[in-house]
Amino acid sequence: MQGHFALILHAHLPFVRHPEHEKFLEENWLFEAITETYLPLLQIMERWQNDAMQTRLTICLSPPLCAMLLDPMLQDRYVRHLDGLIELAESEIHRTHWDPAYRELAWMYHHRFTGLRETYFDYGRNLAGAFRRFQEDGLLEIATCAATHALLPLLAGDPPSLRAQIMVARDYHRACFGRDPRGIWLPECAFDEGIVEVLQEANIRWFVTETHGLLHARPRPRYGVFAPVFTPNGVAAFGRDFESARQVWSKQQGYPGDFRYRDFYRDVGFDLDLDYVKPYLPATGKQGFTGIKYHRITGPTLDKQVYDRAAALRAADEHAAHFLRARVEQFHKLGAIMDRPPIVVSPYDAELFGHWWYEGPEFLNLFVRKAYYDQQAFTFITPGEYLRRYPTQQVATPAASSWGEEGYWRVWLNESNEWIYPHLRLAQARMTELAERFSGANGLTGRALRQAARELLLAQASDWPFILRTGTSPDYAARRVKDHLWRFLELHRQLTAGEIDEPWLAQVEQADNIFPNIDCRYWARLPAS
Repeated sequence: MQGHFALILHAHLPFVRHPEHEKFLEENWLFEAITETYLPLLQIMERWQNDAMQTRLTICLSPPLCAMLLDPMLQDRYVRHLDGLIELAESEIHRTHWDPAYRELAWMYHHRFTGLRETYFDYGRNLAGAFRRFQEDGLLEIATCAATHALLPLLAGDPPSLRAQIMVARDYHRACFGRDPRGIWLPECAFDEGIVEVLQEANIRWFVTETHGLLHARPRPRYGVFAPVFTPNGVAAFGRDFESARQVWSKQQGYPGDFRYRDFYRDVGFDLDLDYVKPYLPATGKQGFTGIKYHRITGPTLDKQVYDRAAALRAADEHAAHFLRARVEQFHKLGAIMDRPPIVVSPYDAELFGHWWYEGPEFLNLFVRKAYYDQQAFTFITPGEYLRRYPTQQVATPAASSWGEEGYWRVWLNESNEWIYPHLRLAQARMTELAERFSGANGLTGRALRQAARELLLAQASDWPFILRTGTSPDYAARRVKDHLWRFLELHRQLTAGEIDEPWLAQVEQADNIFPNIDCRYWARLPAS
């Protein structure tokens, strides 16, 4: 009995766009992810297609990420960023002329960056369109996410805001990919049963939940996480497989920690003279990451050895083979105890592959190729395809859960970020009032209403409380929450007073230009049934 393997990648970044600055540090989050994850993934899928491999991959492209990938200003800035990397690599080829190990790596980066630039222009600088093409060819299923990656269980007490997060995402996905999404990645895999009714309204057919969310479903699932369940509303819940997740994510046992892989934190932006690297840094006058890194992990020491690309690729090959053997063994065990083909669902953050784990794309490529040609225990499948093949499943309600710390919402609601939520609750109530009071508004009033909706959505993003919790860029995260809330409150004041400042509104529309055709009716309270 052959099983099925669903590899799911969640691609998301917070909406960062600052036209008021020529260069902005946090915009590099997007540029790094394009260079190290999204373009390499597209190159790999292109090779699979050229080799006539009927692979099946699922990727969630969040609405904020799609908006940034499609933004002409950010596209221009990415080209500038990539041209700078190529120029820096050329300088490094000359600087390292008498050091063969480093010079070879400089040439590697130069070759890689120029190839990525060619790929970017081959796709017309439209990476959302590139992923759309693979979906239209039947090799990919693209899922959506909440509109701005809000933690949905924290909105369960405010049905209009919960509804808006999902329905706005559905509409924007349709605009980007020409069809409605069949699946959704619940931000942070955070589930509460109050979410399902809105998923049903949006015609979402499936979502992924954390392992314990499915295992603690009511009633208990007969097949554990190796088959989905249908919620009472008819939306399918797929559970994350713990074993395959541990082999990649575990700090102690995960593949990315192998000493042969490239070290993420050691970068020429910190190692070399500031005046030399200054033109290529994301923020003027401050040392930072450039993307050119010459050292491998080596071990828990500051003394890092030079990166050996060939050794790193051998490690990726070994780990891909090990991952395949583990999956085959897993399917053999499951096949011996199940009376139906099992499905193993392995969801990961897409940016793990390439950005955090530089050799991650090579690992994925090698694993998929080995699995496609060298075994018969399982086939690749997407959740949507699985439900078409197996439309009969157990009915159960998953438990409240997330894949964050302690399995619930502690990361996004704690002493470092709790101050956000009283302000959000007030803004959410006011947005519903505006949506009902100015229903059907057009002209300047309609523009102000739509911008108020955008500002509220951007303030609700789970990225900001997450960053406040981790402490990576807390000042920026706090400023973003406050800026969006202040803009919302000012728009609310102008709308209720009937005194809209059109020049100021135009400036805000230019800065926060996400969701151009947003429908504010989603914030209105539905009539009681």
